[in-house]
Amino acid sequence: MTDPQASPRHPASIARPHWGAEALWQALVPLLPGLSIEVVQTLDSTNTELAERLRSASRVQKSPGDRRGGRVDDLFPQLLVAINQTAGRGRLGRRWHSTPGASLTFSLALPLARADWSGLSLAVGLAVVDALDAQGGRLGLKWPNDLILREPGDESGDDKGARTGRKLGGILIESVQVGEQRAAVIGIGINVVPQPVAEADYGTAALTELWPEATPQDTLARIGEPLVRTLLAFERDGFAPLQPAYASRDVLCGQFVRTSDRDMPEGVAAGVDADGALKVAADGQVRRIVSGEVSVRLAGAA
Repeated sequence: MTDPQASPRHPASIARPHWGAEALWQALVPLLPGLSIEVVQTLDSTNTELAERLRSASRVQKSPGDRRGGRVDDLFPQLLVAINQTAGRGRLGRRWHSTPGASLTFSLALPLARADWSGLSLAVGLAVVDALDAQGGRLGLKWPNDLILREPGDESGDDKGARTGRKLGGILIESVQVGEQRAAVIGIGINVVPQPVAEADYGTAALTELWPEATPQDTLARIGEPLVRTLLAFERDGFAPLQPAYASRDVLCGQFVRTSDRDMPEGVAAGVDADGALKVAADGQVRRIVSGEVSVRLAGAA
């Protein structure tokens, strides 16, 4: 990638300086040369916007002898924040609700050279909860893409019948091909202060329950650098080195779950393996379930 100082793109679009975009850009650009940061007031979906920008780049006609299939500037990393996101999307077509001032909704688009992205959503979730809950006591992960606030006392894992907690946020990862390169669009939504969410299936939580002074701006500042460092480590080494850390945050392990996998409709969650697949055990057998194939819920959940 080019030197960010030589890029025609403004390094940080700071329409609202109180978001600290300049400070965040200065922290991240040494890790992601060419990075741009934008904070916009209203947008339908940050993931949709960044994915469309990348698809537009892929439609650019190649010049003779050019094998890139797009403009190199279009593959610079882009971080896009929407203060008000009106049509956020979750996994399996679900709607992600957000309220201005109560939510953090942003997406990061960047090319990932690694061919195998297995476990990427788990790695992203781990980066987020580690950044927000360094002591590891209250935030957990529900495979494959939910951020969970555990109820006080549930973090010990001693009571395998206990509730796993309430949903704090979610992750949506999309892949866009740009010429011969593949870019990830990583969307993250977090409930910062309490808000009504009509489609929550096992309760919602707010970050202020853990961090009373939390704001969307401060939450982004706390997440940004750990997220980027985790993504760069994932690009180099994959999910396997993160597996033990994920196990300490796994709220499903040991719980009886139901899945939409016809060969393993229910069983006991037995952790994740080195490529991020969920392991479910029943009748003496263990089946690997990969992200994107199933919807997993606690057996007692609606």
